[in-house]
Formats: sequence, C-alpha cells, structure tokens
Amino acid sequence: MAAGRRAPRTGLLELRGPSGQWLRVLLTLAEDVLGVSPADSPGPGPEAPAAQLNGGEPGSAAPEALANIRRTVRVVKQDVGGLGISIKGGRENKMPILISKIFKGLAADQTEALYVGDAILAVNGTDLSEATHDEAVQALKKTGKEVILEVKYMKEISPYFKNSSAGATVSWDPSPAAQQKRSSPLLPSRELRESRSVPLKMCYVSRKCLPTDPEHRYLEVCSADGRVALFLRAKDEATAQSWLGAIQANAAALLPRVKEELRAQLAGAGTVAGRDIKHVGWLTEQLPSAGTRNLLAVLTEKELLLYGSLPQSRDALGKPTHSYPLIATRLVHSGPAKGSALYEAERSFALRAGSRLGVQTHLFSLESPRELALWTRLLVDGTHGAAELAQEVSAACTWKGQDCTLTVHIDKGFTISTSEPGLSRTILLQQPFEKLQMSSDDGTKMLYLDFGGPEGEIQLDLHSCPKTIVFIIHSFLSAKVTRLGLLA
Repeated sequence: MAAGRRAPRTGLLELRGPSGQWLRVLLTLAEDVLGVSPADSPGPGPEAPAAQLNGGEPGSAAPEALANIRRTVRVVKQDVGGLGISIKGGRENKMPILISKIFKGLAADQTEALYVGDAILAVNGTDLSEATHDEAVQALKKTGKEVILEVKYMKEISPYFKNSSAGATVSWDPSPAAQQKRSSPLLPSRELRESRSVPLKMCYVSRKCLPTDPEHRYLEVCSADGRVALFLRAKDEATAQSWLGAIQANAAALLPRVKEELRAQLAGAGTVAGRDIKHVGWLTEQLPSAGTRNLLAVLTEKELLLYGSLPQSRDALGKPTHSYPLIATRLVHSGPAKGSALYEAERSFALRAGSRLGVQTHLFSLESPRELALWTRLLVDGTHGAAELAQEVSAACTWKGQDCTLTVHIDKGFTISTSEPGLSRTILLQQPFEKLQMSSDDGTKMLYLDFGGPEGEIQLDLHSCPKTIVFIIHSFLSAKVTRLGLLA
C-alpha cells in the first residue's frame, strides 16, 4: 500500500432495490470512491411493503390497470394543508412532474384517486408536460379551492424516483430501449453481480431520507451528477451515523481539488470569470408547499450560485439555476424557526435576495450543526466582503420630477446628481451614512430617505422594485459596523 493511503473501510449494509426489496451488499469506502458489491446472503432485515418504502401508506399502490392511463381527478383544497402532496421532477431534471408523497388525511388523500408515482400532466387546463419544477410549484400554488388534475401513473419509473431525493433521468414514455440509454438512480439487482461505485467527489450524502425513517437507519448517497444513487439501510442508528461521517470525511478531503477545478473553469466562464471560489457544498431547499430539492451551492467572493448538479464544464458553470449577488442578499435566520415542525428547523437558514422584481426568500437545511455554522459565517462574511469590493452602486431615479442618479458609496454615503449631455455632473444632494435617520420603501418603486435636514423626507422613484438598493444599503451599513468592530 502506498505511504499515506488509508486502508479502505468495508461493511455489510442493505441496498433497496427498484421494487422495494432489500439486498445485502458489501460497501467498500476508499479515499475517492464508494464501492458496492453483492454479499453472499440476503440481508436479515424484514422487508417493508413497497408502498411504505416509497413514502406512501400501506395499500396505497396504484392498481395495475391504471398504469400509463390518463386520468382526471378533482381535488377540493382544505383550509389547512392545501393539496396535501409533495412533488419531484421537472424539465431541468429530465423528469415529468411526479407526486412523491401524499399526506394522510389531507385533500389529495381524501380523493382516493391519486397515487405516489402519478405524473401531473396538467393542472386546471395548464399543461405541465414541459414544466420545470418551479413552474409546476407556481401553477399548483395559484389554484383556487377546486383543482382539476390530469394525471398518469408511471409504473415503470415510480419505483426509481421515490427512492432518492436527487433527480433521476427518466422520460414520459419509458421503454426498455430508452432506459438503457439512461442511468438508473438505483442499482437494480441484476447489476449487483459485479462491483459498482459512486465517485465521492462532491457526492451528496444524507440521512434526511424519505420515506420516514423511524429507526434512523437509512443513508442516501448520490453521485455529483445525480446519475447514480444508493439508498442504504444499516443495522442500527450508530452504524448509519458512522458511515455518514466516514463518507463525508472522504468527500471533504476531495473538496480542495473540486475548488481548483472550478477556479480553472471560472477563468473562462463569462460573467463570473476571475472570481475566487470560497466554498462548495450541498444545500437542501424547502420548496413552498411542495417538498424539497437538493442544490449544489458555489459561493464566490461576489455571488451565491446554485446548480442542480456539479457543473462539469465552463458553459455549465456559467449557467447556474439561480444566481444571487451577495451584496443584495441577507441572511435573515439561522437555526430553529417557528412553524417548521416538518422541517429540519434546527439545521436550517433563510436567505432574502432583493431584485428588480421583488424579494425572493429561500429556506435551506444542512446535514449537521457544524455545516450550518460554516455556511452562516461564510454568508455573513461574504456579504461584507462583497460590499467592500463593490464600494459603490448607482441607480437611475426621479426626484422632484427630475431625472437623477442615486449613488451610494460605502465611505462617502449618498449622492443624488444629474447631468445633461455634454455637461458636467451637478450634485443636488450629498449626505454621509452617519446622517441617515430613517430609510424605507413601498416595495414597488419608491425609496424614502430621511437625513434630518431641512429638505425633510426624500422620496425617490426608482422605476422598479427598490429592494435591491435597500438590501445594498443594509450590506454597506453592516460592513461598516463590522469594520468598526474589528478596529475596536
């Protein structure tokens, strides 16, 4: 064995197969890969009914006759709980919109006509066959008391997507030929005749698994590209936690290599070129009324970039699913929150991002308190660092009926100026941060500033949502306070 290399860790666990059966496997954890190979005998654990394993209730599996038949189901929302479903999939995951969970006793469950594994083809006449996950969420949120769902039970793929929170690559009309071209999110039993492996570089590993794990024995490992996932069961909670820690430690040791590869890609990735990579990690986002999704977060010195999987090229790196400038993003919560009983509240944080369209709020959770503390510190420090780097921002506005420019500088404060073509800039008002007594906005287009001067409250029409400039003002103030604290 080469000097400095640890001996691989091995152990017997159980792997859930596509039909819900548990298969005994031998795991081998090396420095950069997790291998799985068939064990000699079946696992000792009792098999759970397939419907329970996949997040449904006992006996909730769809009748065989419904497979791949288009159905129309009327759902009447309750005052509490909405439709009572969670969904997965979407165009960005190359998946249909699929019902991943039906909450017992709520509206969808009371119809007795919807099943885990149903693909939602349309909602109130709106076609969702090419919808992204977010578009489907919005379509479901906008519905009234009565909701008409057009659905089709996807028998061939429902056992796969239910087993993993990561997106699997599936199609609307799966056929044997089509499935051979795509990677399954699980390893079917026929593929366990020889060893398989999951690369540990930026793999997703979690114990926050669906279905609910009453004995705390489940463990999920998914490759960075989302193509291969293992849904595992250990003999007890301590063993599951031990494997989680060991896999996380090996994956963390590969993080410097990942950062270097991303930095090399950043050198030619357009708008994000030249920005340093501060951190990379997986976040689980709580979606409004529709479950969760896993996102790979790349934190640069100026932005928080979110991806569905690890970007493998400059082009992919330059096209994140979401991009939030740190200077206009605020950490508004970290740790336990009220009303989050169904969520990992003790390991969650919330972000608010100001944009020209309004404020976007996101709730994320992490696997451990240590990760939560790390992301909290990095985001706060990142916002202050982005403010120090930017130094100054400007926005067009109207003041007293005159077209002007509002400039906010971290040291010089606020300047309202105007300029005519060919003429020098004329300063109409200039005030330092120290004179600012009050700031507010109407959430639509107006920004109000009061410096306690004879001009009274200054009313600026920014022609779009003022939240971006409001959040930037707060970031400048927070950075200035931190700067003073460091000097004290």
